[in-house]
Amino acid sequence: MNASIDIGSNSILLLIMDGERVVHDEARVVGLGRGMGDTGVFRPERMEAAIAALRDYAAIATTHGLAPSAVRAVATSASRRALNATTFYANVRRQTGINVEVITGEDEARFTYLGGLTGLTLAAGPVLLCDPGGGSTEIILGEGRKILYRTSLEIGTVRLTDAFLGYERVEPAALARCRAAVDAAVGGVSLPARPRAAVAVAGTATSLAAASLDLATYDAARVHNSVLPATQLRTWGDRLLAASPGERRSLIVASPDRADTLLAGVVILLAVLGLSGRQSYRISDRGLRFGALRD
Repeated sequence: MNASIDIGSNSILLLIMDGERVVHDEARVVGLGRGMGDTGVFRPERMEAAIAALRDYAAIATTHGLAPSAVRAVATSASRRALNATTFYANVRRQTGINVEVITGEDEARFTYLGGLTGLTLAAGPVLLCDPGGGSTEIILGEGRKILYRTSLEIGTVRLTDAFLGYERVEPAALARCRAAVDAAVGGVSLPARPRAAVAVAGTATSLAAASLDLATYDAARVHNSVLPATQLRTWGDRLLAASPGERRSLIVASPDRADTLLAGVVILLAVLGLSGRQSYRISDRGLRFGALRD
C-alpha cells in the first residue's frame, strides 16, 4: 500500500493505491494560495483549512495501515512562493505527522506528466499536457516517457481570479485584462515540436469536463479519457461570465467549490489549446499525485 498527497494552491488531494488498484482518491478545495498575492504569505484561515484537511488525510491513511510519515506529500507553486511555507509545514508535521516536500517546478512537471498520461487513449507522437493549477500553469511536451519541453507559467486560476476577476459577478473589462495577461504569458512559449494530442489535467479541467457531461456528482470513470473541445470551453466562458456567484455554483454541480475560479481556468485552457494547434483536450483525472507514486 502506498499513498501520496498533492498540496496545490487551490486543492489538496489524497491518493492511496494497492499496487495498480486505486483504494482511495479524494480532493478537497481549501484555497491555500488564495489571497497571498505574488510574493505574500499563506493566510491564517487558509492554513487552518489546509491543516484540517491534512489531519483527516492522516487519519484515512492510518485506517489503511499507513503511518502519516510514510505518505509522500508534495507541495507546489504557492508553497514555493509563500514566505511562511517553511513555518507552516513544520506545523503540519507537528499536528499531523505528515512530512511535506516543496518540490521544484521540474519535479512538478515530471510527476504531472507521468501521472497525467496514465490510462489515456492517445495518438502516437508528441503530447502537450496542460495543468492549470491555482498558482501556476504547467505546460509539458513529451513523447513516451521522455519530456521534450516544460515550462511553468506564473498564471494560475486562483492568482488570476485574485488579480483580475474577483469573486463576485465578473465585468467584461476585467475578463479582457485577464485574457491579455494570459495571452502574454502563453505567447512567450515556443514548442520544439507540434503535438499530436493535447491533454488537460487537474481540478479545473476535470470540473469543466464533468459539467459538460452534465454529471450531478463527480464520476472519475466517465471524466477520465473524455474529450473537451474548444467550442465547449468557449460556451463555459460565456456562461460563467454572465453568472452571479450563486449561479456559478449551480452550474458546476459536481464541483461547486471550484466555481469561482473556473472562468480563469477557461481562459488558460483556451490559450494553451491555441498554442497546441489542436481543437480539443483529452481529459485526465490523474496527474501529479499518481506521478509522485510512480517516480
